[in-house]
Amino acid sequence: MARIYMVRHGRAAAGFSEDADPGLDETGHQQAIEAAQQLNSVLPVAIVSSPLKRALETAKPLEDICGIAAVIENRVAEVPSTGLSLSERGPWLQKVMQGYWSEQSTELRSWQDNMVNCLLDLPSDTAIFSHFIAINALVAVALGKDQISVCRPDNGSITIFDNSRQKLDLIKLGSAAETKVN
Repeated sequence: MARIYMVRHGRAAAGFSEDADPGLDETGHQQAIEAAQQLNSVLPVAIVSSPLKRALETAKPLEDICGIAAVIENRVAEVPSTGLSLSERGPWLQKVMQGYWSEQSTELRSWQDNMVNCLLDLPSDTAIFSHFIAINALVAVALGKDQISVCRPDNGSITIFDNSRQKLDLIKLGSAAETKVN
């Protein structure tokens, strides 16, 4: 089956409450290059990306190395915040991140299930460019955890899964983001 390299997008030019679909800032572009260089050692891989700009821009250096375009996959997009304004998104996400999957809406639990099924269906080694909560959702399933926040994947980090046993196995967590103290 497949080894799956989940890449968290590089640092975005705007936050979750500031822009619904920001691209990368300068540091984010450098993180994308570094992720592609790390993945160079495991080629060939298929390339899949969330449809959001920051994920697509993070995938670009690997696309250039491989000479192929990423397949856009909505199931690995950002956690859905349907119907919320930009100003409502940040507080909503903070609350979600402190909670448990079993407490979430049917929409969020379905999003997690659909993403897991996406990874289980992959027939070959694949690099997927995705998001913080998406990676947490997958790690939670692989570890059998109910918490939403089970890891802190840094921008440009690569978390590795395997689907060869018809379930999602966590092989290695990507590097962790530093916690900011105010």
